[in-house]
Amino acid sequence: MKPLVTLREPALPAALFRRLRRAVEGLSDARLPQGYQATFWFDFTRPPGNLVEQAVVLLREHLPASRRRGVAGAEWWLSRMRTSNVQVDFHRDRDNALYDATGRTVTPRTSSVLYLNRCRGGLLAVTAEPCDPRNPALAPSRHDFDLVAPKPNRYVFFDGGLTHGVLDAKNQLPAERLPREPGLRLAIAVNYWHRRPRAVPRYAETRRLRGLA
Repeated sequence: MKPLVTLREPALPAALFRRLRRAVEGLSDARLPQGYQATFWFDFTRPPGNLVEQAVVLLREHLPASRRRGVAGAEWWLSRMRTSNVQVDFHRDRDNALYDATGRTVTPRTSSVLYLNRCRGGLLAVTAEPCDPRNPALAPSRHDFDLVAPKPNRYVFFDGGLTHGVLDAKNQLPAERLPREPGLRLAIAVNYWHRRPRAVPRYAETRRLRGLA
């Protein structure tokens, strides 16, 4: 069976990767649970406004031409979590504001993740199976996963309509809080869209994560 995910490593030039990782490591972790709500839009007709967007310009080049065609920009956010307390359920990426307003589901052309470090557990699990609300973390009932381990400067991308989630520190489906991990699983999520998702601001329009500038 053809793999659902594609890996590229090393994804970024070493100097840019080191700068990016240091900048993310230097951010406060006080608002980690809100990290997935702090998403930003990078329009490809504009110059990069921060280190993440500088990286996205290069990461986009790893996509095959068929996935770059018609893409207007990228939605990005920081994924910072303790694998002992995974707070993100299995899901399919979508335009959340559009869904809330209309019930219509629109997914990105491509979903992707750039890993900044190693961690205990924390495998990315990707599948074509749907989420199942009867299961912990909304995990699909059929565990037919492509798995990707976090590793510095590793980049993974896959179709934006696929289900995905993060396994816990024991690489099991998240079901309960485990003994606290000392370190964070650090990654940057990048979704490529044919148009800007609703209500997603540009980085320069906010005062968030200024340490990345």
